[in-house]
Amino acid sequence: MMSSRSFSRPSGLGLGGGGGGARAVGARSARVVCVATPSKPPASTAPRRSKVEEIKENSDFLRHPLMEELKSTEPFINEPAMQLMKFHGSYMQDHREKRAFGQGKFYQFMMRTRQPAGKVSNQLYLTMDDLANEYGNGTLRLTTRQTYQLHGVLKQDLKTVFSTVIKNMGSTLGACGDVNRNVCGPPAPYTNRPEYAHCEKLCHDLADLLAPQAGSYYDVWLDGEKFMSLERENPEVTKARADNSHGTNYVGSPEPIYGSLFLPRKFKIACTVPGDNSVDIFTNDIAIVCMHDDAGEVYGYNIYVGGGMGRSHRNNATFPRVATALGFVPKEDIFYAVKAIVCTQRDYGRRDDRKQARLKYLINDWGIDKFRAVTEQYYGKKFKTMEEEPAWEWLDYLGWGEQEPNGLLYWGINVENGRLRGGLKKALRQVIEDFNLTVRLTANQSIILCDIQPKDKAAIEAVLSDLGGYREEDVDPIVSGSMACPAMPLCGLAIGEAERGLPDVNLRLRAMLNKVGAGDAAPIVRMTGCPNGCARPYMAEIGFVCDGPNTYQIWLGGNREQTRLAEVYAERVKISELEASLEPLFFVYQSKRLGPEEGFGDFCNRLGFPVLQAYAKAYTESPIAEAAAEAAPAAAVSGKLPRVMVDADAFAALKELASRRGVTLTQAASDAIVAASKQK
Repeated sequence: MMSSRSFSRPSGLGLGGGGGGARAVGARSARVVCVATPSKPPASTAPRRSKVEEIKENSDFLRHPLMEELKSTEPFINEPAMQLMKFHGSYMQDHREKRAFGQGKFYQFMMRTRQPAGKVSNQLYLTMDDLANEYGNGTLRLTTRQTYQLHGVLKQDLKTVFSTVIKNMGSTLGACGDVNRNVCGPPAPYTNRPEYAHCEKLCHDLADLLAPQAGSYYDVWLDGEKFMSLERENPEVTKARADNSHGTNYVGSPEPIYGSLFLPRKFKIACTVPGDNSVDIFTNDIAIVCMHDDAGEVYGYNIYVGGGMGRSHRNNATFPRVATALGFVPKEDIFYAVKAIVCTQRDYGRRDDRKQARLKYLINDWGIDKFRAVTEQYYGKKFKTMEEEPAWEWLDYLGWGEQEPNGLLYWGINVENGRLRGGLKKALRQVIEDFNLTVRLTANQSIILCDIQPKDKAAIEAVLSDLGGYREEDVDPIVSGSMACPAMPLCGLAIGEAERGLPDVNLRLRAMLNKVGAGDAAPIVRMTGCPNGCARPYMAEIGFVCDGPNTYQIWLGGNREQTRLAEVYAERVKISELEASLEPLFFVYQSKRLGPEEGFGDFCNRLGFPVLQAYAKAYTESPIAEAAAEAAPAAAVSGKLPRVMVDADAFAALKELASRRGVTLTQAASDAIVAASKQK
């Protein structure tokens, strides 16, 4: 591919001029020169593109051959239609555990909704619950991007399911595919915090700004009838989308921002208020922080770019990345600034290698200064210096809280790995329906019941406890802070377990922490069935990334605030060897942490992996375990460990003393030796 990242377009869809913008030349074989690239003679051959790029370009804006394939009697759709289906919010899947001998794959579809900031109306919640029972596998899944996933839909039911969602004020448009995905925002249900209300509205506006416009969604699922939403698009969004003063738009195209090729890969945006990192803000292509004054009035935005989790095993050219500071923009410019960033990625992102097509790789290749300079040409202004922000904090919004002082309440309910099923699903349905509640989905796969009258609190708790078996005090903080992707048996990329495997892993982690006396600790744990990172394991304090059947990479060193990447600590660890890998580290953590406030990820990052590995090597179940562990840092240099032997009776007495005093064996032994030396 040419260094200019240029690509061909269909005839008649040239980019508009003006303001030094991009220039298109002539007919079907024309080449486009992007704004930051000097004009060059056309190359003799067109740039190499991936197969998906050709499918998009020849689809009549996501219509064909999807419309034809949906009418066939086969239980599946072909490859081109499958690629287009993603833009409409669905993946075709094969249930590996339901394959019948000699009958091939068991095809079904997963549908994903679009829920900006995770907000769900009462009507839509009840609709999704009904669809799960009638057309899905009986469960609902809450995703790590604040949306629903409905699994197990058969091909013949797709049109019914999609049209039902649309007619009940929901949408799946752009939930998947090479477009902007669901825009995340804090699930905070506060009615008296204007900065949170502004952030929520911004999520909806950006979702509208970057939604596909060509109408294929309604052609496919509603036979061309565009269902009218009760919510009118913000006129400022409409104005910003149409603006072509800096050559951003495809003139005369039904897709003024995306054109016929859309984006090189998926694109993710999250918005929040300063200090609230409930959405893993730095893992997004664009991260927006709504800067506000003491009264909560937003006056502008800090913007970060280039975050992303996806990678491939044994391919060092792929990697997770946290977003980099780009600059500050005033309140009135946010739509234009976001559009400029998207257009820069559209025109310069890789289209020959999908593994290198995310924005993070463009920024890694160029550096932030060049990326800023190019984006400013699409924006038409300079980005200003970032505003100062407070420290970040991870908020889960679980438990009871006030939406407003002395007013309505909310209740955040943990949903383990986001899978709503059985008694809890029935109980939530009952209280949401009976008490007319609205809902917010969190980026940590949980759910918040909103608009609760104080007088109804006890009744709602009783239903959840009696019918759902849910009691807030019974949820281990490790569980409520953990996440896993669906993985086996449905995800086509999964090479091992995640959602079904993490509950047992969490129990084993808790047992190890209790064993070494660190029962107060609750590290952030995440597990994925492949390296694509959908549950964001690379930001966790402990991340498990499947690398084969029952085999995982262990990533350590992320922090609770979700501002620092973890690193690979151990490769290809069998799940049966979990205790051997982590118990020594938990033991040293309990012995050496800087008090209860130091998280496990911060501890690992402070000591560094060479020291941790030396401690782990020294750790045994023998009476000399702690003395050996104490000497591990020196041993990492010298390669030798001092040994102190004690007889069995002395060791038993030492254990009893340590237990009675509530200290480690090392501390008990040290205290006893010091006390004895003072007596002399």
